[in-house]
Amino acid sequence: MSSGLVWHCWRFHELSVDRLYDVLALRCQVFIVEQGPYQDLDGVDRHSAHLLGRDSHGDLLAYLRVVDPGIKYPEASIGRVITAPKVRGTGLGRLLIREGVRRCHLAWPGRGIRISAQSHLQPFYTEVGFVGQGEDYLEDGIPHREMLLAWPEGQS
Repeated sequence: MSSGLVWHCWRFHELSVDRLYDVLALRCQVFIVEQGPYQDLDGVDRHSAHLLGRDSHGDLLAYLRVVDPGIKYPEASIGRVITAPKVRGTGLGRLLIREGVRRCHLAWPGRGIRISAQSHLQPFYTEVGFVGQGEDYLEDGIPHREMLLAWPEGQS
């Protein structure tokens, strides 16, 4: 899916009220309504860049946050990865995660990226190059596993 999506990335303090509302509405739809009770607002948003993908009508279809190194893990972290229900299965999720990885590599060249992936999504993240670390664990009642994307040898 190339979709003509427009990517914007803002630090928390750069998000307008309208942008923040759109982000929280999509996160609520997925993490609270679809997946059950969940404490989405965790204080980490303030230490993150927020990647938004909008279509030509301005609808928010894809979102993730990139958490600064040292906040959740020693490495940068990608989380709150969401595509709107109406575009799931179109390949937009792969574009989103690749754009998030690209943004991490631009911001912190030579450093890895660590995620806490829902266990059933491990094959999706493996396609991008993430490797499972350790055992599965429960996070908010959903099985997860840490995964690491190491910076390729010889790149800086």
